[in-house]
Amino acid sequence: MSDEMKRPFATIQRLGMIMGSLFLIGGILAFVPGVTKDGMYFGVFMVNTPHNIMHIVSGAIFLLASMLGAQAARAWFLLFGAIYAALAGIGFVVGDGLIFGLIMNSPFDSWGHAGLALIMIVIGLVIPKPAPAATAYD
Repeated sequence: MSDEMKRPFATIQRLGMIMGSLFLIGGILAFVPGVTKDGMYFGVFMVNTPHNIMHIVSGAIFLLASMLGAQAARAWFLLFGAIYAALAGIGFVVGDGLIFGLIMNSPFDSWGHAGLALIMIVIGLVIPKPAPAATAYD
């Protein structure tokens, strides 16, 4: 087992676990009648099954990356942020409608994706890397 796997979770891993859990819960809640009504999540965001599955898969990858270590969690924050930034950009062009003919979108979704992209990229770049593990020779 690598030294990184033996250490307690780094801050970025804890944040990844929180984000992953939130995305999983959000994606699952979107399938609950009453939470989503007439394709509107909490009456604000347009969703459909592929959109909900995207959030569930994103959450699962977040959890997996966070369990693999700080480096994997940081890489996923940055990659996830870049993907969501692209998704937001495409969403602003599409407006109300389908992204790639698959994912429901509205301007609120686009702003949400842009905000998430910014948060993910900032976390990936700003959260300090964990200090190296102490060795028996230190």
